[in-house]
Amino acid sequence: MSIKIVNSKPAGRERHLVTGWRFTGYTDLTKLKALLSISALACFLLLLLVQLLYFGKDCLIGIRSMQPHLSLTAKIIPFLGHNDIISYPPVAIQKLDMDGDIPTSPRPSIYATQRHLQPYGVAAYTFVHMGTYRGGSNTFATVGLASKPLHVFGNASFDCEWIPEGGQQQVKKAKGWKILPDWGYGRVYTVVVVNCTFADNAGSDSLGGELILHATQGEDQPPERIVALTEKAGEYNASSFDPPFKYNYLYCGSSLYGNISPQRLREWLAYHATTFGSSSHFIFYDAGVIAFDVQIVLEPWVKAGRVTIHDVREQARFDGYYYNQFLVVNDCLHRYRFAADWTFFFDVDEYIHTPPGISLHSAMEELENYTQFTIVQMPMSNKLCLATNPSRTNSYSKKWGFEKLVFRNVQKGVRWDRKYAIRARYAFATGVHMSENVVGETTHSKGSQITYYHFHDTISFRGEVCRAFVNRPKRKRTIWYENLPYKHDSEMVPLAGAAKEYELQEIGSQPAIL
Repeated sequence: MSIKIVNSKPAGRERHLVTGWRFTGYTDLTKLKALLSISALACFLLLLLVQLLYFGKDCLIGIRSMQPHLSLTAKIIPFLGHNDIISYPPVAIQKLDMDGDIPTSPRPSIYATQRHLQPYGVAAYTFVHMGTYRGGSNTFATVGLASKPLHVFGNASFDCEWIPEGGQQQVKKAKGWKILPDWGYGRVYTVVVVNCTFADNAGSDSLGGELILHATQGEDQPPERIVALTEKAGEYNASSFDPPFKYNYLYCGSSLYGNISPQRLREWLAYHATTFGSSSHFIFYDAGVIAFDVQIVLEPWVKAGRVTIHDVREQARFDGYYYNQFLVVNDCLHRYRFAADWTFFFDVDEYIHTPPGISLHSAMEELENYTQFTIVQMPMSNKLCLATNPSRTNSYSKKWGFEKLVFRNVQKGVRWDRKYAIRARYAFATGVHMSENVVGETTHSKGSQITYYHFHDTISFRGEVCRAFVNRPKRKRTIWYENLPYKHDSEMVPLAGAAKEYELQEIGSQPAIL
């Protein structure tokens, strides 16, 4: 082997600088590797011998630095004494004995001072409990809010515990399965549905007990103990989880908010009470806006047993998405999970519709094999009406909103939102437009006989909805209004008479309140 120095400087302080190497005449790589290994070992032993001559037993070379968990932090400082080296400022150097052991004396600190971070107040609660509901002999669902960063960016979790009444039965434990059904729309708080399913029956002996939820922020934090459900002796009823259920159809409404028009709500409720039939029930959640005149509209239906209203105005304390809309629909899903065959989710400016001559019940029979189906939207103008004869203006003003708003948006290339209906007993959590946590099939077929007419923003408009008029167009003619195309659609008009008659029979004559 020959080693040649190329491009070296002939004189001066840099005359020994090597800028390039060239190996020639040597092709046995195995022998080369062995030679380099022996050379490295010889250099290490020579360095160790030099250090022993300088410092004796108290050598400061990091012998353990050969191990992967220590770094080469030792310094060769031959002109400093022992105390100087221990206080070397940039790096903490530990004194090792000849066996490589760290002495038991206190390790000196390199920090000027230890700083403390003192928290005040509450950034966001670990868990805000809304309700817990039994889903069978061994399963429960808890609905609530939790700090969004803890669950989206952290590792928060839940553990479940069933403690029988009297303490004579064995305590049952299970890991909580958490679902975040708001698709990341949460703000300070996100919606959490915790499913607790035990290996065998919990409380099905009707002796009573408590469901305890242990909510943890992370592995290094103590859990919060939450008494999620207290069941008294005799409350458990196995038959309540099996059909036949009390209703055919249940309506779960989103949070009611804003300046709601009592007349529009009156029309919506009378129409759907007629469409769904007597074996139906309507659930509303008051997020803080049910004014006195709106209460006048709802009160007769509440007394008739057709409407239930939940006061959730306290939700305003917890900053969630859209008046905590996802919290409300999940609470409704689980609270009334075994109340009806089908549960509908849509808003109070949207009207379920079936073609003339086809009832909702007959249309639903085609969907018996599905757990969930989505409903196609028919977007309607909330301003555009047919011009009327001036002599009939008084009678025209008495018509209901969906009798007068008869122009449908036919703009192409728009993906209109859908709403849906679900068999709640097969769902673990739900959303506003559909559920992604169901057992069974979902259909999005456009050929369904069930659609919904959407009169956007009319529910929050008080006064005459007709603010623009057009003469009756010829058949299939497109009308352009505010740069949008509309076609005449009077499918809803004939249904107003039946809704008015049904309202009169069920709750009596009602005043018009604009």
